[in-house]
Amino acid sequence: MSAAKNSPARKLWSRLRPFLILFPACGLVLGFALRAVGAPGWSGPIWAAVTLPILATLILEIVSSLREGDVGLDIVAALSMSAALIFGEPLAAAVVALMYAGGQYLEHFAERHARREMSALLSRMPRSAMRYRDGGLEEVALDVIAPGDRLLVRQGDVVPVDGTVAEGLAVLDESALTGESLPVQRRRDEAAMSGSTNTGEAFTLTASQRAAESTYAGIVRLVESAQRSKAPMSRLADRYAVLFLVATLAIAALTWILTGDVIRVVAVLVVATPCPLILAVPVALVSGLSHAARRGILVKGGKVLENLARVTSLVIDKTGTLTDGRARIIAIEPEAGFAPDEVLKYAASLDQASKHVIAKTIVSEAQTRGLDLAVPRGIAETPGEGIAGDIDGRIVIVGGPHFVASKLSSGAVAGGAATASGGIVVAVAVDGRLAGRLQLADQVRPGAAKVLRDLKAAQLERIVLATGDRRAVAQAITAGLPIDAIRSELTPDQKVMVVLSERKNGPVMMVGDGTNDAPALAAADVGIAMGARGSAASSEAADAVILVDQLDRLIPAIEIGRRSLLIARESVVAGIGLSFLGMAFAALGYITPVEGALLQEAIDVAVILNALRALR
Repeated sequence: MSAAKNSPARKLWSRLRPFLILFPACGLVLGFALRAVGAPGWSGPIWAAVTLPILATLILEIVSSLREGDVGLDIVAALSMSAALIFGEPLAAAVVALMYAGGQYLEHFAERHARREMSALLSRMPRSAMRYRDGGLEEVALDVIAPGDRLLVRQGDVVPVDGTVAEGLAVLDESALTGESLPVQRRRDEAAMSGSTNTGEAFTLTASQRAAESTYAGIVRLVESAQRSKAPMSRLADRYAVLFLVATLAIAALTWILTGDVIRVVAVLVVATPCPLILAVPVALVSGLSHAARRGILVKGGKVLENLARVTSLVIDKTGTLTDGRARIIAIEPEAGFAPDEVLKYAASLDQASKHVIAKTIVSEAQTRGLDLAVPRGIAETPGEGIAGDIDGRIVIVGGPHFVASKLSSGAVAGGAATASGGIVVAVAVDGRLAGRLQLADQVRPGAAKVLRDLKAAQLERIVLATGDRRAVAQAITAGLPIDAIRSELTPDQKVMVVLSERKNGPVMMVGDGTNDAPALAAADVGIAMGARGSAASSEAADAVILVDQLDRLIPAIEIGRRSLLIARESVVAGIGLSFLGMAFAALGYITPVEGALLQEAIDVAVILNALRALR
């Protein structure tokens, strides 16, 4: 319970736990069966024997805990089992062992179940690369790549190491690193970051760093460092441990001094076995985990629910979190003589021949509007720049304003490549004449404003936007939203500093979806990843993952955490109160050790039934 998480005793207990619970369970059944068939002499030794494995493992945990300076409730359980065995109450010892082992197993099951789906989420990290060697290509492991090596980065590949573009035009999705949803172009001799995805044609990269020294590896190290620096939460039960332990020992000692009856002392210790603490807390938290899972929220353990109940500040990423993370057409600006749908139809018909992500967005929008697209012919595409071709006998050009302008005799096309809100402009020309422009931008998720207002109403004192985008983009996106501060143009390590600086206002929740958010997610008191389309690194670093890609799940996550913790506390207080009452009756001689064990079992059932309310 209170042993160091990575101690040898904890590891041994984790491996043996599923089997140890069988000892007292089977032993109790066998002992009562022998009594029923007329062989009661064997029951006591069997009950004592099945208690010993639990007691031995428990003592190992206590020793390990004391070495760490941690005094937990394990001591009371060990004393009650030991006293029952020493003074001839093996049935009471076996019942206590069963309750204790069952509580331990239940807590272990909750943690294991909550993390089970996370094992494969770091698969995005590249393992190999295609290197040019002796006029050919060879696939090599990342750790053998040296600065100066020439690598082929195919379409869809993750850039394996930092480097510069040697040949071709690199069209890169850097959203996992910068948070920017729109792809960027990198020309010859321009830098390309590891961890970005090639969404264009294949290009040649000259490595400038080893894999271990590259951007993506650095982000992974930041995550690991932040996870190590975040002290694990103490279990709620352990907060009551010292007080309860001292009170129990005082009552037992007083009983011995006043009565000299060791059986009463054993009864006191058995009734005092802190199973309401051992069982009620994990049951309430497991119930909360299950409730959260039904709402599409994967929470990685009871400690996270406890932290969710206490958060006072929210740090939220922009791209893919506050916004949808995908560019959409927000406006069509036709020139004289062209209708908006006509401009879109020409652009989409031609873009059917392109694999560019923006082309796919334009085609999807036209299909959504029910436009009848023509078959493109005579296609000539300049990767990352634009595309030209024949649509129903008319020459159509689609691409960036500068690309389209270079193809027109009239010269420049009004309008830059980007809008003030951080979107981009796509120009469309038909038969040598500008037909219009399409504006694309990432937009705030539907209902995001209501979610943020509800979070404020849920006693969240402060909401901060943390993004790698330009400040003008961040301000345009968040206009009218209840956000207290904007932190823009941030690197991954600067996002960590934003989270740490917000801690002066109380526990911090961080919400993000990209690899660049992973270090900040790990550093926060509660890190929540948007897991439906988010990166593997962010999901691994986070304490919880929203599986349904809906920001409004933050509200029930906090509510479930608060309710689960409230129910756990109610169960603990009620259980301890009943335990003290039982100790008083045991000290007065009204309860025997076996009756005390059964009374404690009744208390456990009542407390567990109350804890199960967290499922609703």
